[in-house]
Amino acid sequence: MSAFYNISSEELDLATLNTILGQKLLLKISDEARAKIEKCRAYLDQRMLSDQRPVYGINTGFGSLCNIKISGENLSQLQENLVMSHACGTGDKVPREIVKLMLLLKVQSLSYGHSGVQLLTVQRLVDFYNNDILPVVYTQGSLGASGDLAPLAHLALPLLGRGEVYYKGEIKAASEVLSEYGWEPITLQSKEGLALLNGTQFMGAYGVWSLLQGYKLSYLADFISAISLEAFDGRLEPFNALIHKIRPHKGQLCTAERILEFTEGSQLATQEKKNVQDPYSFRCVPQVHGASKDALAHVRSVFATEINSVTDNPNVFVDEDEIISGGNFHGQPLALALDYLGIALAELGSISERRTYQLVSGLRGLPAFLVHDPGLHSGFMIPQYTAASIVSQNKQLCTPASADSIVSSNGQEDHVSMGANAATKCYRIVENLKSILAIELMNASQALEFRKPLKSSEKIEDFLASYTTVVPFVAQDRVLHYDIEKTKGFIDRFELTGPILEY
Repeated sequence: MSAFYNISSEELDLATLNTILGQKLLLKISDEARAKIEKCRAYLDQRMLSDQRPVYGINTGFGSLCNIKISGENLSQLQENLVMSHACGTGDKVPREIVKLMLLLKVQSLSYGHSGVQLLTVQRLVDFYNNDILPVVYTQGSLGASGDLAPLAHLALPLLGRGEVYYKGEIKAASEVLSEYGWEPITLQSKEGLALLNGTQFMGAYGVWSLLQGYKLSYLADFISAISLEAFDGRLEPFNALIHKIRPHKGQLCTAERILEFTEGSQLATQEKKNVQDPYSFRCVPQVHGASKDALAHVRSVFATEINSVTDNPNVFVDEDEIISGGNFHGQPLALALDYLGIALAELGSISERRTYQLVSGLRGLPAFLVHDPGLHSGFMIPQYTAASIVSQNKQLCTPASADSIVSSNGQEDHVSMGANAATKCYRIVENLKSILAIELMNASQALEFRKPLKSSEKIEDFLASYTTVVPFVAQDRVLHYDIEKTKGFIDRFELTGPILEY
């Protein structure tokens, strides 16, 4: 029997989202949310009958056409036209895991009862989510200001029986899938198209995904750096708590504590050292990784607010008898946060590549390029090139999108956040970081073999025993592309648990 997550006004946080996704929970609209949605829709219907004054997006045109009044008999057509005309995304298709998050976050935002949508509309979005009917959405087209208009239009098209969806491993016409379930296309009522298209769920979904991946990769960056430290015959003094208590950034304290935990009981760590100091890429792991952890915490707080917010426009306040047009769809808070997150995660890759470089350099008793008979065999020479190339690309991707703006809609929408571009850039940085950490793990695992018979800690030895069943020791040259891909798969399968999300 399937387990459900009840959509309600209770706070939706990152840990809850991780549980929903990890346990593949289905969605259910709570009685409380149903009542709010229906109350708001009934109020809006009554208001439109009794008050003919223009209300933006409900009985007017959109954007710079906001002063054009639309007659009552055309209000439904107005909303359908809005969805169709705005579905002009292009570029790559949005990954399905992001689309699924977009559905969840859109349902959450509509459930607060300030959007004026029909209960049927919200329920159909829930049905899409629960049956893995995922609209085909495109990465390009949003300015991140009037909401994520183009991506959300593609998300909404299947409600009307238009557009395409992923279903049972294929891309199919939405009309075909609706017919299979016996569902009629929804006839949008006043305000509904705008409620579906205004919002930050494209940016929000990318941000939530990047945060969840970011926490996992932050943890793995710590763990892999500990393996590299052991393989490089590094010192543990830089991780002594006394150092970090006199500069007590939370991320720094957490990182140092983790490294000591990971290396506890290691024979390598306790052997006499010939080198007085280690390079910064080892010695300053707490400071560098820790700063990225603090950035993750800040971005998490921004998104915690956002995913529990109403971000369409105008907003309906039933008890106050008000319909107010504002700018809650503007993505500036997310744009800045996504740029910051991208920089923080890119730095984890930057310092990782430096550790890889040190490991292949023939230092501290390790063979050049971590292979027997170097010269005949190139060993791990070129994976470092690959990591360096990806690090350089990440630096380019870290150019902030949020510093840009461009005028749209005949000057009515004259400042935009570009948060959608920040979101898709951040996604690419996350994927790049996986490759960089995979390359470091390959090198660290290979290097540690040359330290035998001495052993590392039980934690590290157990981890590597699992890893080397996937990617064994490289005794002679082979096609390392496959090893990198297998290592990335190993990283992807690493489970994101509650404790990792704590910091």
